[in-house]
Amino acid sequence: MNTPNKLTVTRMILSPVLFCWFFVPNVIKSISPEVYGLVLAGLYLVMELSDLIDGKMARKRGLVTDLGKIMDPFADVICHITFFTCFAVTYVMPVWAFAIIIWRELLQCFVRMLLMGKGTAMPANIFGKSKTVLYAVCTVCGLFYRFLEVSGKVQDWMKTVLTVLFALAAASAVLSFLVYVRNVIKNGTLKGLTR
Repeated sequence: MNTPNKLTVTRMILSPVLFCWFFVPNVIKSISPEVYGLVLAGLYLVMELSDLIDGKMARKRGLVTDLGKIMDPFADVICHITFFTCFAVTYVMPVWAFAIIIWRELLQCFVRMLLMGKGTAMPANIFGKSKTVLYAVCTVCGLFYRFLEVSGKVQDWMKTVLTVLFALAAASAVLSFLVYVRNVIKNGTLKGLTR
């Protein structure tokens, strides 16, 4: 397994680690908010940096593999589902936004698998990129909210801001998926798919 793929695997391994750490204050009441926040931020940064580095390294060094093409977007989905599950369970994220995003991610994986079966990949669209940015903004804000919650410094207005951000993320998730499906239909790759 090459280095970019190892970085992708690292991201997938760190997802359950972050999930467990997210809920540590529920179990260990005496944990220092500063230590909790530092570890939470560190885990998130390592995951994001590995995502950024693996793709750039693979393209720059000619290490793009079939496994990497499948594993990288799958690792992204694992990370997003991990973050958003943490937020939904702690009522930081509205359940309806969580459901929309989960449905979108699963449907997107399904369409990708169909395309891979035909030996085709569909490039990301501008709406997909905006969705990724909104997911990142929501994640950073959600993690910061959690830190403030553990520190006892959270304020009511912050929840409203997060709800708006999650609503925008859910809307962009739906829009990017619809554009993706439209491009797949337009491309005609799946026309000969036996039913």
